[in-house]
Amino acid sequence: MRSDDRLIKDCLSGNKQAQYELYQRFSGVLFGICLRYVRNRAEAEDLLQEAFIKIFSRLDSFGFKGSFEGWLKRLVVNQAINFRRDNLKQLFVSTRADLPETENDEEPDTVDIVSLPQQKLLQMVQSLPDGYRLVFNLYVFEEQSHQQIASLLGISESTSKTQLMKARNKLKILIEAKMAEHNIRQSHERRT
Repeated sequence: MRSDDRLIKDCLSGNKQAQYELYQRFSGVLFGICLRYVRNRAEAEDLLQEAFIKIFSRLDSFGFKGSFEGWLKRLVVNQAINFRRDNLKQLFVSTRADLPETENDEEPDTVDIVSLPQQKLLQMVQSLPDGYRLVFNLYVFEEQSHQQIASLLGISESTSKTQLMKARNKLKILIEAKMAEHNIRQSHERRT
């Protein structure tokens, strides 16, 4: 197996087999990132395809400094943001279905999610409204500050904080409902 540096150099020289190997090596982890930013598998596949077009067109700008996988992940996250950029302003408009806002930035109570399968958690993140999901992913997974998120998305820090709080509250409700459903099912199974 080629090293990342050798693989990049071979891709830059136009080697189609190296390009395929790069795709095979990193598409799984990058697809996982795509899934977090969109609502379904079809959108994630479209996003991944667009991301790889961007990756191959910008590969010469990598510069062999730092982690190649980290560079790829940043490109995919930026592509995910661009994927939503056309309707970015609409993503952060409150609706009647939004949860009530609080005056502080307190974290919601933690919920025991150990027994939930990772796929269920991903589905819950995917079910979040677009604005919540975008800020949640940038803050939690990309470890961006509210200031960075605000600058990146062209929103205020307050909006970023509010979207994160609402995302966490919504996830907490979804997780608690799934846990209650699981407990009821287990209780019923024990009785039968």
